[in-house]
Amino acid sequence: CEMAARMVAMKSATDNAGDLIDNLQLVYNKARQAAITQEISEIVGGAAAV
Repeated sequence: CEMAARMVAMKSATDNAGDLIDNLQLVYNKARQAAITQEISEIVGGAAAV
């Protein structure tokens, strides 16, 4: 019975870690996309000024 409780606890911890990884991946991708968009805007703005 103790082993089953440990298994359930580990499953829960693993699921939570997976959710955390998914959320962090979303945050990372949004930040990366914002940086790329900013760079493109600067490049286009520089080209328009020429």
